[in-house]
Parts: sequence; C-alpha cells; structure tokens
Amino acid sequence: MKLQGKVAVITGASGGIGSATAHRFAEAGCRVVVGYNSRGREAEKVAAGLPGSGHRAAHMPMEDTAVLRQVAAMVEREYGRCDVLVNSAGFTRMIAHADLEALTDQLIDAIFVANVRGPFATIRAFAPLMKRSDEAAIVNISSGAALSGGGSNIAYGASKAAIDAMTKSLARVLGPNIRVVSVSPGAVDTGFVPGRTTEMVERAAQRTPLKRVVQADEVAQTVMAAVTLMTATTGSILLVEAGSLLG
Repeated sequence: MKLQGKVAVITGASGGIGSATAHRFAEAGCRVVVGYNSRGREAEKVAAGLPGSGHRAAHMPMEDTAVLRQVAAMVEREYGRCDVLVNSAGFTRMIAHADLEALTDQLIDAIFVANVRGPFATIRAFAPLMKRSDEAAIVNISSGAALSGGGSNIAYGASKAAIDAMTKSLARVLGPNIRVVSVSPGAVDTGFVPGRTTEMVERAAQRTPLKRVVQADEVAQTVMAAVTLMTATTGSILLVEAGSLLG
C-alpha cells in the first residue's frame, strides 16, 4: 500500500505512540489528522511539527459519538477521503489487581468508554468514508495485557481483550474494503500510565527475553507494516512486547 497523498486519522496522537505513528505516516506522504481529547495544545504542536503539509489537529473525545461523526464529516469535506484510521486513544490508572475495592464502578466505566466504546464509535463514524478508498486499513492499539491478564489494572486488560475481539468481528464485516488489525505493545515508556515510572518499565523489561524496553517508534513501525506491507492480513493481533508473553 502506497501512502503518498493518502489521509490518516490517528486518535490519541498528542503524545507517545500516537505521536510517533503520526510522524511515520507523515514521513510516508500522508496528510495526517492528529486526534486528541484534552491535550489540544500538544496536538497542535504535533501537527505543526509533522513533515509535509495538509496536517491538522482535531478534537476527538472518545465519549462523544456526535463529535466523532462531526470529525468524520470534516475529514470528508476537507480531504475527501480517509485511508487509514489508527485508534491510539486510551485511558487507564495504576490499580493493584488484588485491590478490588479501588477499581470503582466509575473508573471501570471510564476505562471501557475510552478503550472500547470510543474506538468502536470512531470506526463506525469513519467506515462509510473509508469504504470508498481503494485500500483502507484500521489499526487498533491494544496491549499485551489482553493476553496475559496483566497490565495497569484488571479492567484495563479486559478492555484491551475486548478491542482484540472487536478487531476480529470488524475484520469480518468490513472486508474486503477495509482491513482491521490489532497492534499489542508491551510496556512502553511513554507516560501513558500515571504513576508508572521509567524504573518500573525497565525492571519489567529485564524479565523479557529481549531484556529491553519497547520504544514508541517501534510500535509505530509495526502499525506502518500492518498498513503498508501486510496487505493480506486482517483480524490479526500483532505483538510488539519484547517476548514478555513467553513468561
């Protein structure tokens, strides 16, 4: 899949994995819509710093389906197409798995809205436009926690397992026009998890076969490979976790 002149929409692109992915797609010739929730200033900086032209930031709150549909309409109006959608937006908090009381109903709801309902609503909003592309791809950023039952808290791992199941379901119903893939990183030192320090990530990395921390750009490269090289792949889960799931 050639990306020159195509359009990529990336949610949660104000920092970390989303920002690295935005840079990769812009370098490949895409016009990039940098989606954000609350970090508008950071998203504007990311969009302004991308190579090439035609990039912009867009407010894409995962809890607001109406706004997501408005953004899809804006992309259609301003760009006339959407070839790639990367669902990188997410939310979590550090809660010890054994502390069941700390995982409140409110926190569970917030995690599932951001990590499951929001990505689904985003795909639902953009699917009609993406179906017009000659070759379109959706990449959902999942987590190794979906397979290990680990992660920052129990609800987070469950939400990412839901994303993986949704990836398979959507791959069936959106093909052949649109491919859908999950990319599942291990612990990436991006500041995504409040309270998780660099030292904690490095200790976890030493327990993996590769004994190193996965970098945000390595996740972005995997997203790029899923879109541009793995053109016969859909419904799959691609791991980028230094072998942490090997135990």
